[in-house]
Amino acid sequence: MITLEGIAPRMIANNLEPSEPVHPGELLKEEIEYCGISQKKLAERMGMSYTVLNEVLNCKRAVTTEYALLFEAALGIEAGMWIRLQADYNMQIVKRNKSFAQRLANIRKIAAAL
Repeated sequence: MITLEGIAPRMIANNLEPSEPVHPGELLKEEIEYCGISQKKLAERMGMSYTVLNEVLNCKRAVTTEYALLFEAALGIEAGMWIRLQADYNMQIVKRNKSFAQRLANIRKIAAAL
């Protein structure tokens, strides 16, 4: 699809998606490394198990609302940002699922006929 200005919406900076989805855990891991906090110390500070924190930081577990609020309290970074990053990541992963994309296309065809 081309806009009136001749630029495809997917080529506009605000609409670009990374070639690989970025899990918020990757960003959190970089942040705590930058701050010089060990995962063990952060887990203790947040009152969560080291294993759970490590799974979030290694992209094996989602950043839930509860975790986002704990990160906000411990690191001073707004919880809403972590939730939005997780939602964006989830959307990108689902959009790459070809069978789900086909399912959506079929639903859109049915809905268009109504």
